[in-house]
Amino acid sequence: MALALTAALPATAAVSADSAVASPRAATVHEAESATVSRGAVESNHTGFTGDGFVNYDNVQGSYVQWTVSATQAGSSALTLRFANGTATNRPMDITVNGAVASSGRAFPGTGAWTNWNTTTLNVNLKAGANIIRATATTSNGGPNVDHISLETSGGPTGDTPAAVNGQLKVCGTKLCNRYGKPIQLRGMSSHGTQWYSQCLTGGSLDALAKDWHADVLRVSTYVQEGGYESDPRRFTDLAHSLIEQATARGLYVIVDWHQLTPGDPHYNLSRARTFFTEIAQRHGSKTNLLYEIANEPNGVSWSNIKSYAEQLIPVIRQQDPETPILVGTRAWSSLGVSDGSNENEITANPVNATNILYTFHFYASSHRDEYLNTLSRAADKLPVFVTEFGSQNSAGEGANDFTMTKRYIDLMAAKKISWVNWNFSDDERSGAVFKPGTCNANGPWTGTAQLKPAGAWIRDQIRTPDDFPTS
Repeated sequence: MALALTAALPATAAVSADSAVASPRAATVHEAESATVSRGAVESNHTGFTGDGFVNYDNVQGSYVQWTVSATQAGSSALTLRFANGTATNRPMDITVNGAVASSGRAFPGTGAWTNWNTTTLNVNLKAGANIIRATATTSNGGPNVDHISLETSGGPTGDTPAAVNGQLKVCGTKLCNRYGKPIQLRGMSSHGTQWYSQCLTGGSLDALAKDWHADVLRVSTYVQEGGYESDPRRFTDLAHSLIEQATARGLYVIVDWHQLTPGDPHYNLSRARTFFTEIAQRHGSKTNLLYEIANEPNGVSWSNIKSYAEQLIPVIRQQDPETPILVGTRAWSSLGVSDGSNENEITANPVNATNILYTFHFYASSHRDEYLNTLSRAADKLPVFVTEFGSQNSAGEGANDFTMTKRYIDLMAAKKISWVNWNFSDDERSGAVFKPGTCNANGPWTGTAQLKPAGAWIRDQIRTPDDFPTS
């Protein structure tokens, strides 16, 4: 997490080949477990699902899941169904809309495992008002496990969520720009390590982050060591998949954070990073609400070493996803080198040989004073910068809050359109965790401020101020 030497302690699927329509960009998600189920059961024993579970069809012809969805106006919509089939046998289904067959005997082939989730997309016609969508098994094998359906109008992203308004992001000059080519600032929260605090990332807490906090972005922190990815790659990749889908369903941007920290040399985890980001980009690369953070806090290594790592990993990601912006960690715990006595000049003199990238900066206001603030200010005039982690406390994310110094950073970042995420959206014992201890195990409450520590209430107020997302 922080610029100190210690951290705060306490599954493979690709889009189905028949999907001619890109993955939903700002679609409305309808979970299967909330639908009407005939001859099937809601279960949660296979990881990677969104929401609270999925539907396991009975092995009988005619079993179905039926959703009632509302459309504000009549027209065409892209319907995407997310499924898993752990057998080698196709489990076809009829997809009907208001009793009319939209797709007869649509194929749902094996996905390799029940924890591998694929999608298939078709265009359907909806009427204004309520619509009945049903997925019915056509053979005695029943249907696949169904996670959810999502609907997106053919005109593109709809709604007023951050991801719907801004669409695909890209780096333009020294700024992060939306699909209209306008500089924007994203503001949001970072998770704690998912090996410790996944219980803080629930449907309720993510709803609160999107709707009560009015956040724009969630950073999903997959630690590599310290009981994280290295210990169980499948588990933590699947968890990342699930959180990406859940944040996407709420219209949030997602930073996929490869939380390399100890050891500090990113080359140590290069092979693991290639595997992880290849799968993430294969499955989610068609989404327009992602950013890839490829090395959280390099430390104890030179800038040239970090640059070498980035130039080996970025092409691997680009083979799967040519468009998503990539965030590159900087020297000395992503301090742009300041914590090692350097500054941004080492990057401007020897930038990473890649396009559509930003450089990361982390600060903890109680420890990192004017030298850090001034470096961030100078760097943002020369380089595209994203503050992917900060706190109002000391460099371990604990101790007294210095909101006065933090506000100086907040004001600078607003003036220069520097996007940021705060550390961290959990209930650990440190003062930098937003929730009071015990909140997550009690499953909330998530909205309002009663359950928040002072740092949580303060940063919620900063996030809740109106966004400025220009569209013309």
